[in-house]
Amino acid sequence: MSGPGSSGRTLGSRLFATYAAASLVPIVGISALLIGGARSDALNTGLLQAKAQAAVIQQMAIGPALRDAHLDGTVRDEALTEDAVRRLGESTQLAVFNASVVHLRVRDESGRVLFTDDGSDRSPQPAGSADFRAAVAGTPVASLVEDGVDGTVVRVTQPIIVSTAGRASGVLEVELPYEPIQQNLDASLRSTYGRLAGGLLVLYVVLASISWSTTRRLRQHAAEREHEATHDQLTGLPNRALLRERVRRMTDRGAEPHGALALVDLDRFKDVNDTLGHHAGDVLLEVVARRLQGALRPDDTVARIGGDEFALVLPGVTTADEAQALLARVVDELGADIDLDGTPIRIDASIGVALSPQHGASFAELLRHADAAMYRGKRGTSSVVIYEPGAAEAPTGHGLLMRELAAALDRDELVLHYQPQVDLVTGRAVGLEALVRWQHPTRGLLPPVEFLPTLEQSHLIDPFTAWVLGRALADRARWAELGRDLFVAVNVSPRNLTTTGLVGTVAALLERTGTPADRLTVEVTESAFGTETEQAGDVLRALDDLGVRVSLDDFGTGYTSLRQLRSLPFAEVKIDRAFVAGVASPDPDADRAVVASVVGLAHGLGCVVVAEGVEDDAAAAWLRAAGCDVAQGYHYARPGPWRDVLGLHTNSTHSTHRTDSTESQVVAP
Repeated sequence: MSGPGSSGRTLGSRLFATYAAASLVPIVGISALLIGGARSDALNTGLLQAKAQAAVIQQMAIGPALRDAHLDGTVRDEALTEDAVRRLGESTQLAVFNASVVHLRVRDESGRVLFTDDGSDRSPQPAGSADFRAAVAGTPVASLVEDGVDGTVVRVTQPIIVSTAGRASGVLEVELPYEPIQQNLDASLRSTYGRLAGGLLVLYVVLASISWSTTRRLRQHAAEREHEATHDQLTGLPNRALLRERVRRMTDRGAEPHGALALVDLDRFKDVNDTLGHHAGDVLLEVVARRLQGALRPDDTVARIGGDEFALVLPGVTTADEAQALLARVVDELGADIDLDGTPIRIDASIGVALSPQHGASFAELLRHADAAMYRGKRGTSSVVIYEPGAAEAPTGHGLLMRELAAALDRDELVLHYQPQVDLVTGRAVGLEALVRWQHPTRGLLPPVEFLPTLEQSHLIDPFTAWVLGRALADRARWAELGRDLFVAVNVSPRNLTTTGLVGTVAALLERTGTPADRLTVEVTESAFGTETEQAGDVLRALDDLGVRVSLDDFGTGYTSLRQLRSLPFAEVKIDRAFVAGVASPDPDADRAVVASVVGLAHGLGCVVVAEGVEDDAAAAWLRAAGCDVAQGYHYARPGPWRDVLGLHTNSTHSTHRTDSTESQVVAP
């Protein structure tokens, strides 16, 4: 998986390679030009030296030997005298003998050879050549000549001046050895090459350094722009654009297993912004980002896609069990308290999961289905919800659901199921908690997860709570008539605590049903104390004044401080199932420590302690030993109609309640 900035690094490498190659072009051109110039200069220097040597020969040897000769070619049959030939031979013998001269010729202006050093007339240049005519005109010329016998020689065509007037009287052709010139040329070029190479290397290093510095800055700039385009500025996490690419990469694997897309939405994040300010909200988001990254595997992706919503790409997680196991770590990691400006905050989140390819193969499908699962989680008690296609087919539009709920209240479609709360010492039921269900005309019996979140955000919450209280107290009166004088517990919404209307409703219903106030327990969750704490406290104190028992539900998952626990009139504290579930696990120490601390704290404040979610006898035994007072959970009974739960039937209708020994113990009179 390529990391951020890979395209910037690629761009920088390409630019540097381009600059380096482009820098070589002028370097090579300059090198060729300078080397060519150095070679040409060295050769010209050698030719100048050859002309100087020929001029010396002409002045010191040839001129004096020909002082009486006529070389103008006006007399065609005129030749040098024997005396002149002898003098020429004597004058040139030493130079030829020492090999400083290869050949030497004396010619008249017409081109006739009058004298050669070896007596032969081998390969004279044509009299009409440019070099010869220039020498006749008085200008010496030196050039390289390839001789078939002697190899390359330097031939100097030198005018012979014997008169005091300075006019050329003939032409001297001197062929000098090229090897000394070549040696001087090579030595000069080696020195030039060394200096040139050093200078050009320095130049190239300078150009390369400039290129590298420029491309590095360009690479950094490109990487920054790329990172900004694909990452969230606050948390540094990938944004929606990069998330889409990571999901595409995960699903683009042919027949191989794909993975999962999970959406994480923080609960009550708005309360943090409203009460502590947006700076605290930003700090909270940064903490969440770090915790999500720390809880996942190295190849997983954490992205922030807006507000308090995050997305997780989990390659290779293809089953619900794998997703639950991995995301359980995420929930645990997020659940640790954080101190924001001196206020302890617990981070809760709802997580929806869509699996690929079961729930979709495209980014849009997976995102839509994970979103649907996440909102189901917000409406229920489970932090992690796997997408279920059947659930998605139910009508979930807010407007439609509101109309149906209003009709449900009018048509009395809501029903109450009950779950017993059991004394851990005696094993007998001491009360029943009322749990609402909706008998939908087309969708069947719906759990509260499907409709309570909508109710809590609507004007229907007060009439709904009044209905639940009225039905629960009426049911309680019936089982009391049948000899089971148990209390009934009813959950109320935090919205119900924002006005004093709840107190009047409770008082009226207690009077109507003839229920003693202490046989009603009102359960409130810690989320009721995130905002408007003073108003909620006033309502709870008014209920306590009526004699109603007040229970703090899901303790340990919300905002309750020790000061509130001490000052508010709680008669009961319910330990959240998240802690209870771990007391009988393979690694129970942490959860046992929490539960034991809560038991001691609650007892110190005079509160009864209730453990929720007790699933087996091992957990019940440990809770009993730890001093917990009451328990409820599937270990004792699943929620159901009160007649089934208590085993109180007046006819032969088949009972759906449990009939094992544990259940018999629970409902025994």
